[in-house]
Amino acid sequence: MLELRNISWNVPGGKEVLKDINLIIPDGKLVVITGPNGSGKTTLAKIIAGIVEPTSGSIFLDGEDITGLNITERAKKGISFAFQQPVRFKGITVRDLLELSAGKELNQAELCDLLGKVGLCTRDYIDREVNAALSGGEIKRIEIATVLARGTSYSVFDEPEAGIDLWSFTGLIKVFEELKKKNHGTQVIISHQERIINIADEVVVIADGVVRNTGAKEKILPTLLASDKTVGGCPVEMRGAK
Repeated sequence: MLELRNISWNVPGGKEVLKDINLIIPDGKLVVITGPNGSGKTTLAKIIAGIVEPTSGSIFLDGEDITGLNITERAKKGISFAFQQPVRFKGITVRDLLELSAGKELNQAELCDLLGKVGLCTRDYIDREVNAALSGGEIKRIEIATVLARGTSYSVFDEPEAGIDLWSFTGLIKVFEELKKKNHGTQVIISHQERIINIADEVVVIADGVVRNTGAKEKILPTLLASDKTVGGCPVEMRGAK
């Protein structure tokens, strides 16, 4: 179980972005964190991953205080992070990246399994460089495959739908549905997308730096789809696929 206790974060020398966040992320669930732009969702995700250090508060993983651990140390504990805009690596192939993520050489069957789970043909992609020649949807799928290769218990995805086309977005939905179906650990997804929220087990709504609502999708989604598009008086933007 991942637990955030009294997490706050201030822009250095500036305003408070997150304000005393208390949140429990249960094991084995697909949890979507949503809310208006600028509400602190991505900052919260980066705090979970260890990219950003909270101004105050603590983070516990299975009862252990991991607040002082950096991103590498948290990855060793079982937390992975997928960026909104995945990094591209000229000169590194998909095979190289997957093996680096797994920490070992992978045989053909293992490579096929990883890429097959994200809807990519191993023969077509395994020797391609992870560079600008790949589309937004392709690079997002490959990044998800690297998360699977790491085999971590908690995977955090920051707006995986950003910058991809409709067909790639549909493929991503299928990937997340498959991960959920096969119970590949806990997925935490930062998203505005109704279709992603619709496959969640739990939804967390953040606005103005505080948790406004949390609970099962069946409880939260109707409030997000209400005609006034507000939760607790705060507007929440619901977007369709690009």
